[in-house]
Amino acid sequence: MGKKSEAKKYISPNQRAWHRFLKNKPAVFGLLIIALASLIAVLGYLITIDKTTYANDQLVEVQLKNPGFQKEMLAIRKNTLFASQSWWTTMLYGKPNPYRLLPINDYFFRADSIVVDLYEGEETLEKIEEAFALTDVVFPIDPLKDTKALQNDEVQFIDLEGTAQRIAIADLQNRVKKEQVYQKNYPLGTDVFGRCLYSRLVLGVRVSLLVGLIAVLISLTIGIIIGAVAGFYGGRIDDLLMLLINTVWSIPTLLLVFAIVLALGRGVENIFIAVGLTMWVEVARIVRGQVLSLKEIAFVEAAQSMGFGSWRIIRKHILPNVMGPVMVVAAANFATAILVEAGLSYLGFGIEPPQPSWGTMLNENYGYAISGKPLVALVPAVAIMLLVLAFNLVGNGLRDALDVRKVS
Repeated sequence: MGKKSEAKKYISPNQRAWHRFLKNKPAVFGLLIIALASLIAVLGYLITIDKTTYANDQLVEVQLKNPGFQKEMLAIRKNTLFASQSWWTTMLYGKPNPYRLLPINDYFFRADSIVVDLYEGEETLEKIEEAFALTDVVFPIDPLKDTKALQNDEVQFIDLEGTAQRIAIADLQNRVKKEQVYQKNYPLGTDVFGRCLYSRLVLGVRVSLLVGLIAVLISLTIGIIIGAVAGFYGGRIDDLLMLLINTVWSIPTLLLVFAIVLALGRGVENIFIAVGLTMWVEVARIVRGQVLSLKEIAFVEAAQSMGFGSWRIIRKHILPNVMGPVMVVAAANFATAILVEAGLSYLGFGIEPPQPSWGTMLNENYGYAISGKPLVALVPAVAIMLLVLAFNLVGNGLRDALDVRKVS
């Protein structure tokens, strides 16, 4: 009975490390921030207010508005036919807005038209009115064909497919009231171009996490291979690879990223590659040091005596024992990649507008932070800070949890 109870109480090293990690409240907080950011990145356009590609629906009339701003909008149907698309496509790429939005103060109907009091900003005192045909507001019509008002309070128009349609004016007015006039909310306000800051912030999460993920995968792949080869084979191979590692290590990260971006050209994919190619050195140094110590241990010598090849020994016996320190470096590299991408975009060498990136948002709006509109710059800055802090907290938590000297 005593032996059975002892067997039940056995906890594997991985379980022990996980329990230690869960006791680290800052690390758990960081993990929750990362999980929330990942969920937001996956949902993407499904949870944005502006669902157009890159959340780039610009309304200059509502530029630089404070958080919580809302305005009544008249949605005027564009004279273009739009194909329907699935929720999956919308989630990944967004969808075109079939309506042109017009900020208004008030409106009233006049026969088969709607007359609106245009909103031109809070400081505008002059009342500006403009009339729109109800059919043009509700339907995509052929602008070259006339819309006729009939005697029985109906209108006749020709749609883009060339079909003549008739509809009662009262029905048009009801439809405009219910569907075409509504309050649009901006939870975090708007930027200098009148775009929804909340929507662009949500889409910016994707860029930051993708840059971090791909950069870490590239750095791990290169760093683990070079570090394992240098540490296992030693000799002249180690000397040559250490010369390469130290050479790359001596070049400032941002300067090296600039050089790679200039060589490959600007673009999302090239930014991912450039950041990843500058972050493998620390991984290689750590893996090399671990492999140098592990290859002298008995289980490696036993594998060699059994005739196993070098790559099998590295892959099956050595690398699984060095992944703990590597994961700690990976978490730190994730945070560094987010900062590097934000810095590149802020300086104009990163993600190209109008694609939303937190660094690009800072670049576009930082000048207004000292002119009474600090939130347009603070919002992306705080987002960068929180995500980088989260990965650093997780990295510190992993370091403590994987430390074999720690007592459970």
